[in-house]
Amino acid sequence: MSRNFYFIGIAFFGMINGIFNQLWLIFALLYVQPFVGPLLFGSLPLTLMFASLMVSTATVILGGIPAAVYERVTGAAESNDASLWIWLAGTALLTLPAVGNFVKIGL
Repeated sequence: MSRNFYFIGIAFFGMINGIFNQLWLIFALLYVQPFVGPLLFGSLPLTLMFASLMVSTATVILGGIPAAVYERVTGAAESNDASLWIWLAGTALLTLPAVGNFVKIGL
């Protein structure tokens, strides 16, 4: 399978978690509001979008940690199919709390 399909899947799971995971989104919004709110003209919708982007990015990064550990342990010089599957599975597991809202609301 092409590496691009892995990256599309990882980005998709990150996007779903950033948009539909209400717990992480509210947590990020509470901490982002005092710091980024003035930079975004005090607009709550813009701050919410920025918090959503932060949650998506955190999902992709946290999902990639097991894959990086796997690559380090096996001594792989670059990502292979196994590590990309681990990364995809990690992001999918982190997205599980948001799947209910995604199925109910949809894109």
